[in-house]
Amino acid sequence: MDRVTRCPWPGNDGLYQAYHDLEWGRPCWDERSLFELLVLEGAQAGLSWLTILRRREGYRAAFCRFDPEAVARFDERKVDELAADPRIIRNRRKIEAAITNARAWLALRDRVDPAAWLWETVGGSPVINRYDRQEQVPAQTDLSRFLSRRLKEAGFVFVGPTICYAFMQSSGMVCDHLTSCFCHPDNGPFGPRKNS
Repeated sequence: MDRVTRCPWPGNDGLYQAYHDLEWGRPCWDERSLFELLVLEGAQAGLSWLTILRRREGYRAAFCRFDPEAVARFDERKVDELAADPRIIRNRRKIEAAITNARAWLALRDRVDPAAWLWETVGGSPVINRYDRQEQVPAQTDLSRFLSRRLKEAGFVFVGPTICYAFMQSSGMVCDHLTSCFCHPDNGPFGPRKNS
C-alpha cells in the first residue's frame, strides 16, 4: 500500500502518481525532453494534464520522439495525417503549433543552447517554493510572463504565461510540490528527473 504523502492532484491514478513522483518539479536540462514538454504543455491547453499524459507515448510515436529537426520538416500532408491520429489530441492548431515551435527551436539552437537559454529564466537553478495548500500555487507568475514574452519574440506559439508556468513546473525550473509532499526538497533528496 502506498503510504507516502504527496501533492493531492495525482489522486489515486498510478500513472499520474508516477509522473508526480519521478518527473514533475524535478530539474530537466535535456534539450529533447524540454522540447517535448513545451509541445505537450501547448497541447494540454484547455485539457487536463492527465489527458495528455495518457497519450504521451502516442505523441512520442507521432512526433518522431520529439526530434525537432524531424518535426520541423512536417508538411501539410503530415498535418492532415496527424489530425486524424487517435493517439494524440487531434486539434489542427495545436499540431501546427508544434511544427512552428520545432522550427523556432532550431532557429534558437542556431544562436544558443536552448536548454541554457530556457533556464536563464530562473537564473540557472530551480525556484523552490514553499506552499502549504494547492490553492496557493499560482497559474502564472512574473517569471512565466517573462518566459512567454521571450518565447514569442523567438517565434514560438501556444506559449502564453499559464502554459509557460506549467512548463516551468513540469521541467523543474520551479518546484511547486507542497511542503507536506515527500517530493519537496525540504523533505529529503531532490535531484534530476527520472524520465520514463
